[in-house]
Amino acid sequence: MTILLGSIADDYTGASDLANTLTKNGLRTVQTVGIPDPSLALPDVDAVVVSLKIRSVAAKDAVAAALEAESWLRGRGAGHVLYKICSTFDPTDLGNIGPVTEALLSVSGGHIALVTPAFPETGRTVYLGHLFVNGQPLDESPLKDHPLNPMRDANLARVLTRQSRGKVGLIDLPTVTDGADAVRARLDRLRAEGAAAAIADAVFERDLETLGKAALEMPVSTGASGLGLGLARALLRSGRASASDGENEAIRPVGGLAAVVAGSCSAATLKQLDAAELHMPVLRLDTEKLLAGSDEISAAIAWAGERIGEGPVAIAASAAPEVVSRLQARYGREASGHAVETATAAIAGELVERGVRRLVVAGGETSGATVDRLGIPAFLIGPEIAPGVPLLRTIGTGGNDMLLTLKSGNFGGEDFFATALSMMR
Repeated sequence: MTILLGSIADDYTGASDLANTLTKNGLRTVQTVGIPDPSLALPDVDAVVVSLKIRSVAAKDAVAAALEAESWLRGRGAGHVLYKICSTFDPTDLGNIGPVTEALLSVSGGHIALVTPAFPETGRTVYLGHLFVNGQPLDESPLKDHPLNPMRDANLARVLTRQSRGKVGLIDLPTVTDGADAVRARLDRLRAEGAAAAIADAVFERDLETLGKAALEMPVSTGASGLGLGLARALLRSGRASASDGENEAIRPVGGLAAVVAGSCSAATLKQLDAAELHMPVLRLDTEKLLAGSDEISAAIAWAGERIGEGPVAIAASAAPEVVSRLQARYGREASGHAVETATAAIAGELVERGVRRLVVAGGETSGATVDRLGIPAFLIGPEIAPGVPLLRTIGTGGNDMLLTLKSGNFGGEDFFATALSMMR
């Protein structure tokens, strides 16, 4: 395998988001779960997105995992590696965006990285270094109360500086508007001033194209799927890649039972669960009983077993923000999150054992735990269900192919679950 573009994603739903964007923009793309076993036969592609679970782990562990993935990608020809991060950035001073970016720069010979989480298609824009979500500053948006990663600072240069050893500069919108050459010149000046990274503004899709063209000439960049859009289009326009027009193998029917498993507590997922009740039975787990050790998992499986033969069912450990806050205060944030993702993954695993082959998973941590539980090594990328969320088909599962969707909690419209299931056959 020889690839043009490599990416290291800090969680599984983000990896799917990026793989979807690269595929939509003409690159043949595969998403792997970690570094593939050498025995796994991957198709001939332009881009590989390596999914890791490093967003919330200790920085040293994130760096070690990312460097291993970077070495694998470079060994297969990747001239550019994108460190794919969440489009809402990482709010903590001990976050991994800074350490991983600097480590990737160190081994690649690069001295500065362009960084942007902008993705206007999903409502994420950056102006004067500040991140906006659907027009609201990050720290005033609903994401300010995210249960695992509360977003309390919209100034990305300030956030990244707290995580980094080097200086962090800014590529402002007027510079981006002046084109890729102006962006490169600004990066050179910042590098001469000692900066290791530069936050780049982007308000419109054309800004992402400019940033992608500039970033492609460097070994490393860091950003959300919007930057992937820019990189993919730059590769096509440079002639190094040809737009894929082949038949999409990912949409071949698999049959089998269908289910939804949700662990996200985002406002979007809660609305989607409300809407799902119009189309399918929905079981809402008692999260406090789950944390207290009650046998909610067995009860949920029994509930599903009585209904799933008649059509899709949904099982959710999602709760309103005030409930999440109360439980975190009592059991601790880390323990609460771990209990929910472990329980939802266990439920998903049991459902697959009972014949589910079409599965929708909501929530980044839940998706990661579920994919690990099922032992899925890689995915083909199918059509887009909603912005940032593709249909996925498993690779390397011994003939027991499945169709999945791994949805970030904040993505999709209110009818997302019904739409996703209607696309799975």
